[in-house]
Amino acid sequence: MSERVIITEEELHGKLYEILAVYQGNHMKEVRLLRENTKPLLGNIYIGRVQSIVSNIQAAFIEIAGGVTCFCPLNEIVFPVFTKKVGKKPLCQGDELLVEVVKEGVKTKPPMVSANLNFTGKYLVFTTQNRKLGISKKITGEERKRLKTLMEEKKGEDFGLVVRTNAAEAEEQVLLEELENLKKEYEKLRQTAIHKTAFSLLREADSEEIHFLKGLYMAETEKITTDKPEIYERLQKYLSEHQPQDMEKLCLYEDKMVSLGALNNIKRELARALDTKVWLPSGGYLVIEPTEALTVIDVNSGRNQKKLEREELFFQTNAEAAREIAAQLILRNISGICIIDFIDMKEKSRQEELMHILRMELKKDKIPATLVDITRLGLVELTRKKVQKSLREQLRGDEPYEYKITKEDTGISAEST
Repeated sequence: MSERVIITEEELHGKLYEILAVYQGNHMKEVRLLRENTKPLLGNIYIGRVQSIVSNIQAAFIEIAGGVTCFCPLNEIVFPVFTKKVGKKPLCQGDELLVEVVKEGVKTKPPMVSANLNFTGKYLVFTTQNRKLGISKKITGEERKRLKTLMEEKKGEDFGLVVRTNAAEAEEQVLLEELENLKKEYEKLRQTAIHKTAFSLLREADSEEIHFLKGLYMAETEKITTDKPEIYERLQKYLSEHQPQDMEKLCLYEDKMVSLGALNNIKRELARALDTKVWLPSGGYLVIEPTEALTVIDVNSGRNQKKLEREELFFQTNAEAAREIAAQLILRNISGICIIDFIDMKEKSRQEELMHILRMELKKDKIPATLVDITRLGLVELTRKKVQKSLREQLRGDEPYEYKITKEDTGISAEST
């Protein structure tokens, strides 16, 4: 199904947010909220200075700016690029090296950095430390074989490559040109770093709109619409330079009678994405409860009154729930540990079929998600990599409020806990 992208602004709880959303049909599939005048660190590359090394947790704390210290697992420092080395050990207090912010800080946890630097194009991602060749799970069959053969020939031993979904059916020359450009971008940054001091910002990440755009599978993206002229100009410039074939998909919305947000029911869709209860088409429902440590999801048959045998009714409700859970992980940007309580089924074959459905749905996610196992109590465990804040955290920020959904379709209300 084709997708369309909406980029606009809305006032939520008295604060202005930029909203970047992907729609399938009339419903929001993915969303990112940015509070006005905030600049995420994610994707920035700095010259960091090692403040301390904590061997018992196999991690280092690296300062990237005055007062901004980040967490870095030692396994993220395999092939570091040092600009200053103070000792003979692989990593020493006072060492200065290039690091990229790979996870946002959440609550009491600091941002996370890595010595693995990423340079992203439309078709490829060039990596400095992860030196393997990866290919998007969405590319299959002969096309996957073609791209693997081509990139294995061109990938050097001192860098890695990820072939993105957009590379499917791309011409060989186009891919090789992008690879050369990404190599040059890395070399230029490295040469610049030699003449810089600690805490220098070597590369500021793309604006959130362009970063969002780079994450899209353009073959499935029908339209990109914004009502902000300055954003339209930024995207137009980027597309004209890097993706001219997608220029016709960009549109500036100028209707003064109905706002872009109202036209797409953005507040109603956000309310739906934050509600604890999610209805399934059959009449069953999910209850999604985030906690400090994990997210708990309960599946209920609810109003499902289909005239089926008990086991078949439970399987159909569970299968429907599995597909919706995978979609909700993306929409709400839920990460970390998730525990799912499906409706109990006695037949082992049905349990295995359900796990297969859930596993296949999780493969559609751009962010790695792993189905772990079924516990002895019949609960399903899965994990999803933490990259950005969840939708709830994006809206809450650091404020001590719990956001609850109003019964009206017009918006969201906040109640102090």
